[in-house]
Amino acid sequence: MAIGVNSLGFIAVAQVLALAGVVMVLVWCIHFMGGLAWEATDKSLIFNIHPVLMLIGLVIIGGEAIMTYKALPLKKELKKVIHMVLHAIALVLGIIGIYAAFKYHNESSIANLYSLHSWLGIGIITLYGIQWIYGFLIFLFPGGSSAVRSETVPWHIVLGLIIFSLAVGNAAIGLLEKLTFLESASLAKFGAEAYLVNFTAVVTVLYGVFVVFSVLSQPVVVREEEAAYTAL
Repeated sequence: MAIGVNSLGFIAVAQVLALAGVVMVLVWCIHFMGGLAWEATDKSLIFNIHPVLMLIGLVIIGGEAIMTYKALPLKKELKKVIHMVLHAIALVLGIIGIYAAFKYHNESSIANLYSLHSWLGIGIITLYGIQWIYGFLIFLFPGGSSAVRSETVPWHIVLGLIIFSLAVGNAAIGLLEKLTFLESASLAKFGAEAYLVNFTAVVTVLYGVFVVFSVLSQPVVVREEEAAYTAL
């Protein structure tokens, strides 16, 4: 099912939101939170890697991978490769981002996996990995039969959107969770940093919305050879 609107407008807005999201999370983690470091005496610098990689990787690059089928006027096979490569990058960054959170907790003597955000995060990254492996084997190499592809592609699309939507929602939950911790440690509730974190969450959710709209809208270029098979 597709809404009768060209996807170009949705994709353009999504790009603006993606750029805004990248800038905002970097400003927050580098300017307000002190920077990024894999090894540091100040363990919070290790944590800062987590929101940067999760937002830029799993959410934004993951969203760009989804939009490639509607945004790029290229042949289907090339778009599939770009789609898979972008999702692979998103998955790797997501895994590193999650590892950074565990590293921060372990080195700071903080318990792991005690929050809803962490539970959802482990579930989402697992589903993301399974989805990528299935997509690679069935739609790219070695490739399933045409019958298998045509029967499973609707599920691939729906599950992909569900996993992406969960990632967007969990990113917003994570930003809220961290902001709550900061405010309980004396951060001003109406200060610049608090506003920045809240607006970053808003931009993240809006980006997710426009990615979903781009999938449900009419493609920028419709090719006859793609009529029988369209994947995310």
